[in-house]
Amino acid sequence: MSARHRIYFSHPYRGLWAAVGTMHKKDRAIAPPLCNWFDMSVTAVPGLDTDALGTFTGDVPRAGTMLEAARAKTQLAIQKTGAPLGIGSEGAFGPDPHLPFLAAGREFILLRDAISGQEVAVSQTTRTNFAAVELAPGDDFDSFLRQINCPEHAVVVRPREAADRGLIFKGLISRLEIEKAVRTVASRSLDGRALLQTDMRAHLNPTRMAAIGHVAKWLAWRIARLCPHCRAPGFGLTDVKRGLPCADRGAPTQIIRAEVHTCKSCGHTVRKFERSQRVRAEAKWCDLCNP
Repeated sequence: MSARHRIYFSHPYRGLWAAVGTMHKKDRAIAPPLCNWFDMSVTAVPGLDTDALGTFTGDVPRAGTMLEAARAKTQLAIQKTGAPLGIGSEGAFGPDPHLPFLAAGREFILLRDAISGQEVAVSQTTRTNFAAVELAPGDDFDSFLRQINCPEHAVVVRPREAADRGLIFKGLISRLEIEKAVRTVASRSLDGRALLQTDMRAHLNPTRMAAIGHVAKWLAWRIARLCPHCRAPGFGLTDVKRGLPCADRGAPTQIIRAEVHTCKSCGHTVRKFERSQRVRAEAKWCDLCNP
């Protein structure tokens, strides 16, 4: 019997209903791995307005962190449906912190057990086509549309500096619509220009939808790991222990010496992949050798 089949027959979430707090069809990406691994029923909550919690375009600011935003979506999903499990997803996009000339995306998915309150979360840096360009009416933007793969991906036109911050056109795929939106926004903007950017809402961005599906596979893998003490789902890496001794001076370095795996339900902790006492770090990683 394969590991996946053993999970299927014995997992505490097997066959449960998970309600996804989304209005942008993220359930289509999140459902497949959870359905395949655990025979779960994964559905979106009809009529749920998650834009009230924040939008990518900033017309509704997101309050709090990605974790807090995803948690609010899971709680809304559970409250609206009474489902035993709730799922919330949140994304963030902008310049890569290490390579500012490149765009970076990060997807965060949280599953919450309505009865125990236990949460299992995964987060990963993902591939993205997030991009933006400033335009004046009449400027060419064909190369930008090719860059982000429009019309398969929609775009947003909004003011860069606007007298009317509510003037935002979303979900555009027609060149004629985009030209008209640029003229309208530029005429209302303080600098006479408009900002054209990728629409990052999942149902209008196949690249992002694929990234959410990839992270959902990691969520399924994390859920599959049961605590060896209490059998709660979600046992896994939560921290690392640093301090591998320097080969020359024996002083602790920042090199990892062990992984810490923890159960969020009962607190059971296991150190894994711990380095042997004989293993030493190279002196170049030592603060004493290289102050």
